[in-house]
Amino acid sequence: MAASTAVPDQFRRAHANRRIRRYLGYAVLLFFAFLYLMPFVLAISASFKTRAEVASNPLGVIPDAATLDAWRVVGSSAFPLWLRNSVIVTLSVTLGRLFLDALAGYALARLDFPGRKLIFAGIVATLAVPGIVLAVPRFLVLRQLGMLNSFSGIILPLAVDAFGIFLMRQFFMSIPKEIEEAAKVDGASVFTTWWRIVLPMAAPGLIALTILSFQGSWNEFLHPLIAAPTNSRVWTLPLGLSQIAQATGESLNTPVAMAGSMLTTLPVLIVFLVFQRYFIQGVAATGVKG
Repeated sequence: MAASTAVPDQFRRAHANRRIRRYLGYAVLLFFAFLYLMPFVLAISASFKTRAEVASNPLGVIPDAATLDAWRVVGSSAFPLWLRNSVIVTLSVTLGRLFLDALAGYALARLDFPGRKLIFAGIVATLAVPGIVLAVPRFLVLRQLGMLNSFSGIILPLAVDAFGIFLMRQFFMSIPKEIEEAAKVDGASVFTTWWRIVLPMAAPGLIALTILSFQGSWNEFLHPLIAAPTNSRVWTLPLGLSQIAQATGESLNTPVAMAGSMLTTLPVLIVFLVFQRYFIQGVAATGVKG
């Protein structure tokens, strides 16, 4: 009887320990979720405050006297024009990266040509170069080509990127070669094999690249500033909103900046929430084979 009583007691203690660990895990997750969400809550709150209240009580969640002044400033600006420009630039850059990065990634993963490994190493090495280092050379090249203050100057330099090539190359490496060899036996060309067979199988990688490209080009600030320093007709949302946030005084108008940041965050948030499952699958698949 003593032995039979001890067994249920052990089960109860083990169950209680599992429950305690689960609750501790939930507590840790809630703590980090709070740390992650709090800046967004403060940003939304600041957009309804006055500049004086933001300066005196920046961490206050509930405004003392809520006002829509910041949102009126954003609404009276060229926001629709900048929104249209951002959509044009983001869609063009995203489509360009999907096509060009996938082409380059497939070439580096499957085609056997001299210097392939050296070229791939050079592409990966560019990821370590800070973007600010290339700001002046990029401006000089765009000026020399006559592409300043134009959509082409904003879009073309962003239409292909090193990380996208790396991402797609790693994904193509995880696809069995036997599928492509079977297509080659059937008489398919390299491009037909890539377009009709390999690319559909790389859908998770393409979705991951879509989300990253959309987020990166939508929030891009430095390059539009370099490529269109004086033509406000081609400004994107981050650049345009930064100008109105600084146009109302010598210092940054924090409520206007926060209102603008909330508007620019929504599209990226929606895209990520819709495609997050595929995004995780795509990023995980790139590490299968290197």
